[in-house]
Formats: sequence, C-alpha cells, structure tokens
Amino acid sequence: MPELPDVTVYIEALEKRVLGERLEAIRLASPFLLRTAAPALSEFEGRRVLELRRIGKRIAFGFDGELWLVLHLMIAGRLHWKPAGAATPGGRRGLAAFDFSSGTLILTEAGTKKRAALHAVRGNEALAEIDPGGLEVLEADLPAFQARLTSANHTLKRALTDPRLFSGIGNAYSDEILHAAQLSPVALTQKLPDEQIARLFEAVRETLRSWTDRLREEAGGGFPEKVTAFRDGMAVHGRYGQPCPRCGGPVQRIRYADNETNYCPTCQTGGKLLADRSLSRLMKKDWPRTLEELELRKRA
Repeated sequence: MPELPDVTVYIEALEKRVLGERLEAIRLASPFLLRTAAPALSEFEGRRVLELRRIGKRIAFGFDGELWLVLHLMIAGRLHWKPAGAATPGGRRGLAAFDFSSGTLILTEAGTKKRAALHAVRGNEALAEIDPGGLEVLEADLPAFQARLTSANHTLKRALTDPRLFSGIGNAYSDEILHAAQLSPVALTQKLPDEQIARLFEAVRETLRSWTDRLREEAGGGFPEKVTAFRDGMAVHGRYGQPCPRCGGPVQRIRYADNETNYCPTCQTGGKLLADRSLSRLMKKDWPRTLEELELRKRA
C-alpha cells in the first residue's frame, strides 16, 4: 500500500503536472471505484485544479467551486502519467483515466480484490469527514506523539498502523520504524518507558523522511512508476529469512490475514520468536520460542 513517503512523492509529481490545469474528462472503467453519489463527476469537468493535499494515505485534488476528488489507492492501486487521451489498460487492471489539459492520469489496480476508492465531495467540511484524524508525526512534537501513542493500550504495530492515531503509516514503514527503534511490534503502548517512546518518535520521523528523500531521488524528477511495498534497502519488511542489516540474524515474521509483520528477534525482541497465530496454534508446545530452538529444529 502506498504510504506517507510514496503518497508525498506522488503529490509532488502531480503538482508539477496538474496544478492549474483543467480536468477535461473522467473515464471510469470500473463503476465500483466511485463510492459517492453526489456531486456528480460531470460537475468536475472543465474545472481547474487549485490544490493537492495528502489526507492520511489518500490524495485529494481540490478544484474551483470547492469541489474535491479524493483517491485512496489502498493496497494495489497505482498511478501512471501518460500523454493526453491515453487509453486505460485492458482487462481488470485499468480502473479510471483522468484527462487533464496537460496529460492523462491513469489509475490501475493489480489483483482480483478491487479496493481502490474514489470519493467526490463538495466543501471543506465534507472533505474533513473523510480524514480519519491521525496525527501528522512530521509536524508534531514529542508530547503530542506520546499522548496519541498512549491514548489506548495497543501493540506498537497496531498503534502505528491505525489511521485514527497516526497519519500515513502502514504495514511496510511500521516494520522499518520498529526495527530502527529496536522495539518489539507486540510491545504495549501504555507500558513503554519514556525513553523508548522518545526513541520511537525519532525513528518514525527519521524513517519517513529518509524514505521520502530516497523515493524523490529514485523518481529523478519524473513520475514515480515503481511504487511498491517491497524495496531494496529496507531493513526487515519483506525480508523474511534474510539477514538483518544490523546484527546479521535472520528476519522473522508474523502472518495474519493479508498482511505480515517482519522483525529481527535479536534486535527487537531479545531473541524471542513471536507467535505466528496460525502456526503457533497448530504446533502448540512444539512452537520454537527462540532463534536457537528454531535452528536446532531445522537441523533435526
């Protein structure tokens, strides 16, 4: 899923291409993309883009007349900038084309589960209703971060990825943040000492800023076409079984539903293997508790 760094770079690229430009037409290839009935999409045609905003992981296009189009890419949605009038890809991938006076923005979504969403709203009050209300960590200070983090007793992984608590952080960058802070993904927020909260705060800011800079450099002034949740240079996310760049130990994972948490036991959990829900329930007492036990079982 595109998260804060990816969405920021998308918006910066879009500002160069559509800010001040007129939206000439919207071509929907999938009727399920649009999640609102009013205002009609025809009301946007002929209007100019006055502003772009990031709302959590969403991209908001502001038009004259206080009209907004809000695009949520979800897990597999991606944007592509093409010459004016370009066709949407065939098959199920192509969801929509937005024809601007400067070119065409294509929305695609891989996979069979279509989760990307487009909302059309009128006025800032309606726009605010779409915002889950997460804290903008890059704009916050430590006391505000600590207050939001400890407002409920959740695991760190759940807290960081809750859009009502923190804005723009998802599965991938939460793994990287927790590895940078050397904290367990299942540590409870209300039991963290102040020193660990401060360390987490700095890790959040440094991770998001550094990856935003990396993605800008990768785009090289062009439109970002290689948006992915799995990137070379990530410490743990998507690196199950590979060596941790800090200690060299094998990266482990917890799998659940469509997501997984990647972590380094040596750096983050004192060598303890966290229980994978499905496997640990199946194996029960046979579930290895440490990396040493895991290695012994592999050799048996």
